Amino acid sequence: MDSGFEMSSTAAAAAPGLRTGTARGRWVIAATVLGSGVAFLDGSVVNVALPAIGHDLHANLSGLQWVLSGYLLTLSALLVLGGSFGDLFGRRRVFIIGLVGFGVASVLCGAAPSTGALVGARCLQGVAAAFLVPSSLAIISSTFRPEDRGRAIGAWSGLAGVATALGPFLGGWLVDSVSWRLVFFINLPLIAATVLITLRHVPETFDHEADRRIDVPGGVLLTIGLAGIVYALIEGPAHGWPAGAVSAGVAGVVALALFVVAERRSSHPMVPLEVFRSRQFSGANATTLAVYAALSATTFFLVVHLQTDLGYSALEAGASLFPITVVMAALSARAGALTQRIGPRLPMTIGPIVVGAGVVVLASVNEDKVSFVVSVQKTLTERGWHAGQVAKEFAARIEGSGGGRPDFAQGGGKNVAALDGALSHVEE
Repeated sequence: MDSGFEMSSTAAAAAPGLRTGTARGRWVIAATVLGSGVAFLDGSVVNVALPAIGHDLHANLSGLQWVLSGYLLTLSALLVLGGSFGDLFGRRRVFIIGLVGFGVASVLCGAAPSTGALVGARCLQGVAAAFLVPSSLAIISSTFRPEDRGRAIGAWSGLAGVATALGPFLGGWLVDSVSWRLVFFINLPLIAATVLITLRHVPETFDHEADRRIDVPGGVLLTIGLAGIVYALIEGPAHGWPAGAVSAGVAGVVALALFVVAERRSSHPMVPLEVFRSRQFSGANATTLAVYAALSATTFFLVVHLQTDLGYSALEAGASLFPITVVMAALSARAGALTQRIGPRLPMTIGPIVVGAGVVVLASVNEDKVSFVVSVQKTLTERGWHAGQVAKEFAARIEGSGGGRPDFAQGGGKNVAALDGALSHVEE
């Protein structure tokens, strides 16, 4: 039975023809980097604000975990659907809707009077980001010439990565200087500037060959499944596994099983299961799952440990992560050039091994402040280099492996990374 609903679009699509070296090409890259950068930045900037949020709103550890996981949960569950809406209704239009929605949710976050209100607003931010992020990449893919597309995507990926890495440093400065609430309000001028640039310089594009139906049941089942599992993993350990947490976990598993069944039977699945027959696609996603789970969990516990156990200020804790920014900005392009010469298999193998070694080094540090800082700086410098390399190789690997669905291949990587973040914040 057809469970989707029909849609139509009326605007004409712009033919891809932009060059990366032209003024308009630079404006398009600037708009997409700023837009997706706001979403990526908000995924990391909140980390260093967690102790201040907990103190101000009287939040326990599980509450702080929800502040992070609520955002990543809705983002990961709705990311592919967000990309489909862009194909149907116009990528620029959906991009702007995502920006405005993200701004409204940011105001709600900054004004939140309680932990519950903050978590709810963060979930809304994730919904907006699910429309914003895939549309930003789709705008680049659909507006630049094929020969310039790789360079444009590389610039988008690298600069957005720098925005992510700057998050803890910027968040620490805002928390120490003013208030944790400014961590959310700072999004507003960035969003306003991005909307203006987009309206003025970004052409509208559609995918006229896209399926006109949206897999609503698939999206609902995936959201319920992920929410149930994340709820169980956060609330279960915190409260001795009460019946509510167990029931939520069981409901989540059942919903995910039904999701697989629904996708197999759907004529227009949100997640076409046949793409997982590609060893390249499955291997790249498995690598991303492992690497980003380690990075997200380490960053979450590190910034909390620095502030609550060692007495670091929010700015000092954020600054300890600053090497990631420097290394990614300086070396990510060289990593891409290296891969073009030797292929992606070896870097994608060595990179995660070094990331794992860096996490082991972090686990061995003691309470001596100087020793701790030296170990953190050394480890995060290595992680910045190899994480940036893995991200680039991952993008290269999956770009052509989506089983005829490049939109899903590109969105799938970000979906896995966001889901990693949501699941990695659960209490051990």
